[in-house]
Amino acid sequence: MNRSRSRGAGRALTLALVLAAWGLLAPAVLGAPDYVLPNEEGAWSVPSGVTPGVAGGEVTISVEGAGRHTLDLDEVGTLRTDVFRDGQSSVFDVLVALADRGTVDLTYRYDEGTETYVIDALNESSDWWYEAFYDGGWPESNVTRMDLYPVKDGTTIRFAKVRPAYLESIRETFLEEVARRIVADGAVIVPEVTIRAPGWRVQFEDVVVTAHDLRSDVLQPGTITALDILLSLGEQALLERVGLTWYESIGSADPVGDFFVEQIDVAEGSAVASGTCGFVYEVGPHEFEGFRGSHIHIPTDVRVLVSPEYAEWFWICL
Repeated sequence: MNRSRSRGAGRALTLALVLAAWGLLAPAVLGAPDYVLPNEEGAWSVPSGVTPGVAGGEVTISVEGAGRHTLDLDEVGTLRTDVFRDGQSSVFDVLVALADRGTVDLTYRYDEGTETYVIDALNESSDWWYEAFYDGGWPESNVTRMDLYPVKDGTTIRFAKVRPAYLESIRETFLEEVARRIVADGAVIVPEVTIRAPGWRVQFEDVVVTAHDLRSDVLQPGTITALDILLSLGEQALLERVGLTWYESIGSADPVGDFFVEQIDVAEGSAVASGTCGFVYEVGPHEFEGFRGSHIHIPTDVRVLVSPEYAEWFWICL
């Protein structure tokens, strides 16, 4: 699609900065995947026990007008117990913990229409949104529900006032996601999934996505992630192989503690990460595609989905 190609230069620059920050610009940093699916039994899941959870540590949170603060993750709870396992928390959980300290005044509620917690008032004012990034990263625009953005040791979070119209645009995309799933009788069906690699490009429509519980150390059973899109395509015989590598750390970024997609095979061809070439992805609403909010650096195995409008994996070399 012309739209996808036109974003390539900007994506390449941003990805270069990301990989530089994570120490991935050294030669031959990528190699053969640790796990290639389906496995010998034909299953599209990694054996249990190979994904140790990353828990504990500290996070930093700043609120415009209220300064910067450090919290121990042991003092942060979990509101979305339907999504996260015990000991795992979200960006919103950190804000609630800061309010529990008495550092900020927070009024919030769970909004059924958008299926997320929303801020009614923070320090007696409205229209707040956030940025977050992991160790080795930096702030980036995102439109991920704040109670679905997982945190870990070294996460930095920033809450700031935003334009009401911007917040309303995000809210509208949340409403559309929920409506899309309702129309599908509760199923997660992604209207458009694209995979691009050297010499080939494939696109799938109305992909039914099911949970594979790859990260049962972090997420509750049945939680659907971005990685489940690829695994579901594989089970539907639309992909031939998906290769994953587990990274405890990447360069100076520590901890990482996630799987990364380093191989995708389709009937049209195969691509395996090597040197400084590999796959990156984005998922979300077209209104915020690319670096306007859909392309953020939450690894696919913990990027929790409601019912996104599109997903794309694309290949880049630095």
